[in-house]
Amino acid sequence: MGVIDAHVHLWSLATPGHEWPTAETPALHRDFGAEDLRSAASGVGLDGVVLVQSQPTDADTDWMLAVAAHDPLVLGVVGWVDLAAPDAPTRIASLAANRKLRGLRPMLQSIDDTDWLLGHGLAPAVRAMIDHGLTFDALVQPRHLPMLEKFAARWPDLPVVIDHGAKPDAAPGMADRWRDGMASLAAAGAWCKLSGLRTEQAPGASADALAGYVAHLVASFGPRLMWGSDWPILARDGVTCRSWFDDAARLTGSQGGDKARLFAGAAEQFYSLEAQAGDEQ
Repeated sequence: MGVIDAHVHLWSLATPGHEWPTAETPALHRDFGAEDLRSAASGVGLDGVVLVQSQPTDADTDWMLAVAAHDPLVLGVVGWVDLAAPDAPTRIASLAANRKLRGLRPMLQSIDDTDWLLGHGLAPAVRAMIDHGLTFDALVQPRHLPMLEKFAARWPDLPVVIDHGAKPDAAPGMADRWRDGMASLAAAGAWCKLSGLRTEQAPGASADALAGYVAHLVASFGPRLMWGSDWPILARDGVTCRSWFDDAARLTGSQGGDKARLFAGAAEQFYSLEAQAGDEQ
């Protein structure tokens, strides 16, 4: 089975404005390119990946699109735009002219104002995303879920995918606000990535401790759940792409998950990757 990884990162420390990782995270403080990814994903059977922004800069987005232009493994890019900037609609239109640009992601988890996304000053940028057929990656925590439900209701024509299962705090146990918030968003039509959960665990914890979270995501999102490795951040604590792939297949399989849909079909549909591949043939 061909696999599409719906969430990977690449970066060059020399890109202007690079903020993270720093030398305080030595396992990640180096350049990560597509060849590193191919090596790390050995045994997974990747057909392609969605490359997601890691820096809140235009330079990072431009760099990713340049990588995508020269590497067929990158099927789509989720970039960054300052959605509050007066020229955001112009920037979005320019980026959308590149067919590999499939969506945008503000770094909501790093913004103290939980309701920032609901600000009326962002409306022109959101409208531009819709007009240009882009999607929205929601990098959120459980505190954001009520806000995100309001945002999705305000902009029903903007496809929304929740990154990393909204980063539940896996160490102390499952919080009701996460469970209820995710179920409500799923019922409202949101999509979700089965990614990033391993990095929310305590170091050395077993993937089996995630079984309850995975079961809830499968039950809530069904065919709108897609797998992502979150590489190379995944590897910070020694977890490999292959081990997370195998664990995700096992944990979702026990809940009756559709393997082909989880590992390829959902990402293809959400990001319109099949259409992209057809354009390039």
